[in-house]
Amino acid sequence: MRVYHFSENPYPAAWNADPQSIRVTLPNRHFDPELGATLINRYLDEWALCDELGLDIWINEHHSTATCISASTMPPLAILARETKRARLLTLGVPVGMRLDPVLVAEELSYIDVISRGRLEMGLVKGYATEIAPANVNPVLLNERFWEAHDLVLKAMTSHDGPFNWEGNHFQFRQVNIWPRPYQQPHPPVWVTSFTPQSAIGIAERGHIIAAGLNAVMGRAIFDAYRNRRAELGQPVPGQDRFGYMALVAVGDTASEGQRFAGQVKGYLETTGKTQPHFLNPPGFAPPSAWAKQYRSGASHRSQLDRDGKPVSPATASVAELMRAGTVIAGTPDEVFAQIKDLYHYLGGFAHLLAMMHGGTLSHADTVKSLTLFSREVLPRLGELTKLGASAAVA
Repeated sequence: MRVYHFSENPYPAAWNADPQSIRVTLPNRHFDPELGATLINRYLDEWALCDELGLDIWINEHHSTATCISASTMPPLAILARETKRARLLTLGVPVGMRLDPVLVAEELSYIDVISRGRLEMGLVKGYATEIAPANVNPVLLNERFWEAHDLVLKAMTSHDGPFNWEGNHFQFRQVNIWPRPYQQPHPPVWVTSFTPQSAIGIAERGHIIAAGLNAVMGRAIFDAYRNRRAELGQPVPGQDRFGYMALVAVGDTASEGQRFAGQVKGYLETTGKTQPHFLNPPGFAPPSAWAKQYRSGASHRSQLDRDGKPVSPATASVAELMRAGTVIAGTPDEVFAQIKDLYHYLGGFAHLLAMMHGGTLSHADTVKSLTLFSREVLPRLGELTKLGASAAVA
């Protein structure tokens, strides 16, 4: 099992500047460049440490928000491609559904793949709902736009005999001929995030790695939809390497210390949805069937169900409640391993753990401690799980 450390690179100093929103409308006068420089360099140091600890690296991007000051995955990926030697470098991801130029995305990712000598894991995503307004794209057409951009990126990476012409519904290019081309052939592994079983269908049809998480019930529904679609297509049972699950992860010397770390990491959950409703849920962004199912379940649009069928709000739930929902993994190394094993069985197996081990106000020292304990005392044991195979799933 591969483990990717993740941080959204938050800027907590501005989280209370506006009681209603820290996305889209929060003025950037609340950003102090000196503090920002300290934080960004700190986050890069923590990612670089992963290379020494045997962990892999996951970077994302968001826009117009104090929850994530990685405005693009490309600069940190390029830095870390040069600074690290063995870690896989996952961008999850590049919001090609909202980018104006997928060809530039293909060139930049290829450049990073070459620098790292083939360590790039390429996540292509639609983008977060609150970024639709800043990106000035149509939410109704976003899914269609995303898959066209996806197809253009892959064609650009795999065409080696000179320019080709692209005439799509959303993108038009006359002379597509990227330099450099990627190090990995035919292209780096492709990841796509999924938040509903419906969105898993298109990912399964293409055989990409699917990333879900933050809720075990939804994660299992998404993974099952992927497996079922592959079966409908007459394809072999997908291997565990097709599945990645995300959780907030915190490891301490004691259970209380691990849960204390998790309580700070979950600042991510407490703030990520802090914005005006019209930015968080633009008409047409999510399929009507998904909203209908959620309302029938009794959960609000900001709630999920735990494994007992009880609605849980990630923004307000306790660490213990989030642990029962599969959102948080926390405690001593033994407890953390046991929770990962339980999730592994429940989800039917997965080969990639996407571990958000920094978030909120967790300090550098505590982040390093959690990462180091995980690396030394949990990571070596995870190979036991992947030997079990997908048949280990709980019915």
